[in-house]
Amino acid sequence: MCRWLAYSGTPMLLDTILYKPDHSLIDQSLHAKMGVETTNGDGFGVGWYTREDTTPALIRDIGPAWNNRNLREIANHVRSPLFFAHIRASTGTAVQQSNSHPFRYGRWMFMHNGAIAEFSLVRRDLTMLVDPTLFSSIEGTTDSEVMFYLALTYGLEKDPPGAVARMAGVVEDVGHDHGVDFPLQMTLAVTNGERLWAFRYSSRRASRSLFYSSRVDALRKLHPDVAFLRDISEETRLIVSEPLGDLPGAWNEVPESTYGVVQPGTDEMRPFAPQPV
Repeated sequence: MCRWLAYSGTPMLLDTILYKPDHSLIDQSLHAKMGVETTNGDGFGVGWYTREDTTPALIRDIGPAWNNRNLREIANHVRSPLFFAHIRASTGTAVQQSNSHPFRYGRWMFMHNGAIAEFSLVRRDLTMLVDPTLFSSIEGTTDSEVMFYLALTYGLEKDPPGAVARMAGVVEDVGHDHGVDFPLQMTLAVTNGERLWAFRYSSRRASRSLFYSSRVDALRKLHPDVAFLRDISEETRLIVSEPLGDLPGAWNEVPESTYGVVQPGTDEMRPFAPQPV
């Protein structure tokens, strides 16, 4: 599978989040503790937003993140209030740049950990459900990108939770039609640059790990000596496949079959279930 993180809050150098934590995403690319695979070296990607453009920038490559000189170079120079980072362990599709996450469509970004079971069996049926006006934008061969474009087809730009629920519903329906008992495994994140939605769900109700950071004001009270916490706003949040360190009280597991919204003001967490189309 894969590992990923999503950051939203005070504009931050990528280096601060990608490299500096004890168990950073770069460390996880070699030494993941909670993933199916310890090593995630089949490509990586980072996407970020700036005040100058609503469309996110992307850098993606096919090699491992732990020794990529270009990633190391930009991490010390790019500052963003919202970014995605993903390290890939392929579930069977090719290791190629267009298969590295995050994926982008207009102002939207999407990344995923998990799989559509027996994707080779259901791929044609699912792909044919993508809106024809969106189809030509699909560049790669992954189940994850098909999930993204199905969500776009079912209204992602107007109703992200509903669109992802309808995407999950159609993946399960098509999978069951092909005799697949447990079609879907997903932790995924999607953003429009203003809000961030994260989902944890699987057909087995045994999803891959996903965590969110505690409120900054609560962490300041617990750890008044941690300088990093003094420099960020109270709306700063991280959502991660696995914790970036062992700071007590910093990390909370996202419950099974749940989605959360990181947004200006009060964040939300709600139950998630696939919906019929």
